[in-house]
Amino acid sequence: MKTLSELTEREVIALAIASEEEDSRIYQTFADRLRTDFPSSAEIFDDMAEEERHHRNSLYDFYRERFGEHLPPIRREDVRGFLKRRTVWWNAGVDLDKMRREAELMELQAANFYEKAAQQTLDVGVRELFTKLAEVERGHERKASELHTAHLTENAEAAEREAQRRLVVLQYVQPGLAGLIDGSVSTLAPLFAAAFATQNNWETFLVGLAASVGAGISMGLTEALSDDGQITGRGSPVLRGVICGLMTALGGLGHTLPYLVPDSWPNAFFVATTIAAVVVAVELVAISWIRTRYMDTPFLRAAFQVIVGGVLVLLAGIFIGNA
Repeated sequence: MKTLSELTEREVIALAIASEEEDSRIYQTFADRLRTDFPSSAEIFDDMAEEERHHRNSLYDFYRERFGEHLPPIRREDVRGFLKRRTVWWNAGVDLDKMRREAELMELQAANFYEKAAQQTLDVGVRELFTKLAEVERGHERKASELHTAHLTENAEAAEREAQRRLVVLQYVQPGLAGLIDGSVSTLAPLFAAAFATQNNWETFLVGLAASVGAGISMGLTEALSDDGQITGRGSPVLRGVICGLMTALGGLGHTLPYLVPDSWPNAFFVATTIAAVVVAVELVAISWIRTRYMDTPFLRAAFQVIVGGVLVLLAGIFIGNA
């Protein structure tokens, strides 16, 4: 494997052509990924991809004049210490901000490459070409800003912000909220049934722990297996499953942990149950707030729906535990 300084001018230009071709493909991939939800940003990446193709064509025209048609089969990975592109396009969860940051890094690396290549070449024409390309790459940040102004009008930016918010809700908030609701509500009946049936804090804790962990595993698998995210745009099923499972377990553990109060304490069962009831109230209010904040549900309606459901499950558990 050679270093950049060991390459001939022919190889360096061929490497630059391959790099510009790859960068154009990356930008085009970003544009295609964004086109449905972020059409204005997709146009920005379309323009950047076109500019990279223009660089490739200019380099190839220069190469043909000097060395003919045949390009040596040299790639980035054939050169020690040469810039490498991270394969972020394989990540289904990569968002618009990550794409923009990756583009900035790519432009910086490309500019550094052309500056270094210009310094080592003895050919005036090649040096002039590389210096010009380095200046162009350095100016890509300004160019991106110009493209941003041209494509992202105030209405377009507002639409893209709303699209980004919807994606966050679909990929993170919805599975987390579903888990929190299930964990907070579904575990109430077995927990309080065990509490009033046994009047024993430790046994109640074990029942609540089992219910919380079991519900977390069940909800996590259900969420992960229900939708692969390819059509709905809900993102990685594994990530959604993990979020849903953890929030389900957390929702159940919240009102289970108070039953760690030692049975040897005075009025231990009353203390633990009182704390658990307060935790349940906090959980239900928190769920109502999340629904209001992210699902645009009026708080009073959300609170009524969640609290009524929670109270019914709680009463069912108490009734069964006292039977």
